[in-house]
Amino acid sequence: MSVSISKTPQSGVREFTTRAVILGGVITLVFTAANAYLGLKVGLTFATSIPAAVISMALLRYFANHSIIENNIVQTIASAAGTLSAIVFILPGLVMIGWWQGFPYWTTMLVCLIGGVLGVMYSIPLRRALVTGSDLPFPEGVAAAEVLKVGDTAEGASENKRGLHLIILGSVAAAGYALLAKMKFVAEGLSTTLRIGNGGSLFVPGLSFALIGVGHLVGVTVGVAMIVGLVISYFVLLPIWTAGDLPETGSITKVISTAFSTEVRLIGAGAIAIAAVWTLVKILGPVLRGIADSIASSRKRREGQLVDITERDMPFPYVAGIVLVSLVPIGVLLWLFTSNPKYDAAGNPLDGEAGGIILLSILFILVLGLVVASVCGYMAGLIGASNSPVSGVGILVVLAAALLIRAVWGPSEGDTATALVAYTLFTAAIIFSIATISNDNLQDLKTGQLVGATPWKQQVALVVGVAFGSAIIPPVLDLLQNGFGFVGAPGAGENALAAPQASLLASLSQGVFGGDLDWGLIGLGALIGAGVIVIDEVLSRMSKFRLPPLAVGMGMYLPMSVTLMIPVGAVLGFFYNRWADRSATGEVAEGRKRLGTLLATGLIVGESLFGVIYAGIVVATDKDEPLALPFIGEGWLHWGEALGVAVFAGICAVLYLRTKKIAAT
Repeated sequence: MSVSISKTPQSGVREFTTRAVILGGVITLVFTAANAYLGLKVGLTFATSIPAAVISMALLRYFANHSIIENNIVQTIASAAGTLSAIVFILPGLVMIGWWQGFPYWTTMLVCLIGGVLGVMYSIPLRRALVTGSDLPFPEGVAAAEVLKVGDTAEGASENKRGLHLIILGSVAAAGYALLAKMKFVAEGLSTTLRIGNGGSLFVPGLSFALIGVGHLVGVTVGVAMIVGLVISYFVLLPIWTAGDLPETGSITKVISTAFSTEVRLIGAGAIAIAAVWTLVKILGPVLRGIADSIASSRKRREGQLVDITERDMPFPYVAGIVLVSLVPIGVLLWLFTSNPKYDAAGNPLDGEAGGIILLSILFILVLGLVVASVCGYMAGLIGASNSPVSGVGILVVLAAALLIRAVWGPSEGDTATALVAYTLFTAAIIFSIATISNDNLQDLKTGQLVGATPWKQQVALVVGVAFGSAIIPPVLDLLQNGFGFVGAPGAGENALAAPQASLLASLSQGVFGGDLDWGLIGLGALIGAGVIVIDEVLSRMSKFRLPPLAVGMGMYLPMSVTLMIPVGAVLGFFYNRWADRSATGEVAEGRKRLGTLLATGLIVGESLFGVIYAGIVVATDKDEPLALPFIGEGWLHWGEALGVAVFAGICAVLYLRTKKIAAT
């Protein structure tokens, strides 16, 4: 099945419109609040591109002269803002260490806004390097494009109707299973402990159809690499690190879980670090060529030459100017942070002595911002924005910032050490905004490439989305902090939100200034990552097989509940595509593969939309599990797991068999 999208300007086709901006802004308010809550509660956020595209198509179809590229602008705005809510992975750390007692509106808003705008600017030259100049799969960007294409062209074309049918089928199946899981009728995943020698491990696969869809889209190479990382963490490192620490009787789950979260994940972060550096080295050439191409395109347009609409980026001089101008408010923010008293307290130990670290921080943000934008963009292209371990990059940013600040400032203790920890988190928050936006923006630009959008208009829409998200994040954070509080923060109650990433990053920063951080774990991860890099390079020269180092690092760092179903989906996609190739040739085979892609898209759409709805129900009812059936108790746990596996596997089988049947007609 193929959908033809024009890549040249068409008379009467509207793209960047007032109604698109308004609709994108309204969707942004809902998605940002939902993502902020879920991020603080469970440490995960969902990609908002596809749900925004679905909502946009449902509403704009009632207006005259709506178009696929106008819908694309809506999802671009909403996705940028929804992704910016990942700032909750770091800013609550300032409350946890007692430096802030709330989230001052203008300070919080400007951190998100300036960092987000820099993320957009850094992603512009990366578009040519990673989107148009590479073969990265960009699973969620492709999925969003498929949703827009099918929704725009379904009427009248039999193949497109079949594709829309599969998107709806996958969406209903994924949302239906998620609903059953929230009702506690079936399990959201399995959880069991394993004794391996005198150590132990966990087996905790999540039953997520969205991850099946992502796996289908990213392919078997990435899936195998993630399995390798998972095996290293769960079946090599965990048994070694827990050896001799497990009690002979009673529960061993807490010991093993603690070892994974506090030690093994640090090893995974080290593997991501070395893989990220290697990835940056390998894409440096394409990035520089992308900058050169962007400058050349701007020059041609100034000279009056016709440049294809899909190559019209925001002019590079504007990009460079915005980046440089942004350094001024960054410097002002950092100066105010060090000169103003601690929030609701008297005095600031850094006042009048922070000139050196402020200058260092500005340069640090300028340089490292481009590095993390490149790495996060590559990760999004590899496995999708939802599953990219941005918090792993956050670990590396916090560690690098803390080390540099400590090196410039020197030894510290007491209130001064606490002030430096707070300053480190604040500085890293700006870079974290860059990372989260670039992680998502390149997905949006991939969608735009596939539907024939104008890059510079989409890049402006990204800035608009950042502005919307920045405006709503501070009051949402204040609302959640006042309503629930954060675990470990002063005054936190029984229902306090865990904010796991913010807690970890605050602890790491305190470890650097306190001198008790275990660098050996990060170094071990770097050595493992270096070994994977060597293996991947050898494989690339001797065969067609690859072992992407960054995917291995992500498999080591992410919990099994997020990791395992991606390879399963990759295997299902592999066998489906092999069937398509064997059952037909040429365009027919490609059309059948495309229908498989649309099924995977539906799986992502359904679970994402359900996540938005469920977050709203949780907030509205003020209950942790508002849909749980009252008559299902703890005794149903194992029955729910067994039934969940059976239902999940059965739905997978039915969906792929049904897709084959539809594709063969």
